[in-house]
Amino acid sequence: MSGDGYSSAFPDTALARAAHTYLLGIAASTLVNHSLRSYLFARAIGDHKGLRAGADYDDELLFLGCALHDIGLTEEGNGEQRFEVDGADLAARFLIENGLSAAKAEIVWDAIALHTSQGIAGRKRHEIALAQSGIGADIFGFGADLLPEGHGLSVHADYPRLDLGHEIRDIIVAQAAAKPHKAPPFSFPGELLKERSPQAVVPGYGQLLASCPWES
Repeated sequence: MSGDGYSSAFPDTALARAAHTYLLGIAASTLVNHSLRSYLFARAIGDHKGLRAGADYDDELLFLGCALHDIGLTEEGNGEQRFEVDGADLAARFLIENGLSAAKAEIVWDAIALHTSQGIAGRKRHEIALAQSGIGADIFGFGADLLPEGHGLSVHADYPRLDLGHEIRDIIVAQAAAKPHKAPPFSFPGELLKERSPQAVVPGYGQLLASCPWES
């Protein structure tokens, strides 16, 4: 199996299939596989927590949030905001144009915009929290102990990693280096830019405080 095929493990809806096709058309294989693995990990973490798809959360919305969460890192999604927000805006437009209600699209928007917001996304509704958990499990192995034994190996066999960690970092840094406003202080893109490009101007807390026009 590869990212090109629509798995029976994914929601069997026209919109989910359309999102999968859209993802394949605009994203590199590394991002495609990462996005699909994130959903499979999110579902497994939900199962571990006793959450039932279709009862406790909307499985289609969870898939959409995971499948489209990094489209802000594609050429089509590279706008003028931090990549999480660019991706959320693009995903919401695509989904509404393809028949999703504005209310449901807002849930997907939140899942995408908040997916790097550790400690915040987890306080939101299950579709948002599980998406963040699945994405974190895939990138860094956060919560890997919540997955069934052998699940991670099986998912990676179907959707290979393809040097995800380095490639996704390099895409984020390249976007931010070209458009520094996409890497605001204290953000995930900002931290990556500082780490990989020390010459980049990403002000820290002290610098921001020093430039404040108000008296201390």
